[in-house]
Amino acid sequence: MAAHDPMTPRLRIQLGHAIAMGPGKVQLLEAIAETGSISAAARQMGMSYRRAWLLVDTMNQCFKAPLVNTATGGKGGGGARITPFGEEVLARYQRMQRIASEAVAEEMEDFASLLAPSPPSD
Repeated sequence: MAAHDPMTPRLRIQLGHAIAMGPGKVQLLEAIAETGSISAAARQMGMSYRRAWLLVDTMNQCFKAPLVNTATGGKGGGGARITPFGEEVLARYQRMQRIASEAVAEEMEDFASLLAPSPPSD
């Protein structure tokens, strides 16, 4: 899946007003799985620890079970890990994203012809 391709549709799952899962939260979960830490994942993604923690908290509240478990820091260190339930949610989201992208691929090609040749500058 071309997650960073600007012409890839991006699936967001909402629960009420909260985004339960989307591309940024997937990237954060993957970074937590890789680093074993919310703070290290946040640094890797260029976001504040507080922002990352709030995203994890939102995800944990939006699902029936936590996606991320944390251990308190201190002398023995802290850390975070993706739960088996979190791994299942991540895998299912990635599958849905792939299916959605494949389903609209032809329409996306036609839609691309309507877009400007380059994105606006920030």
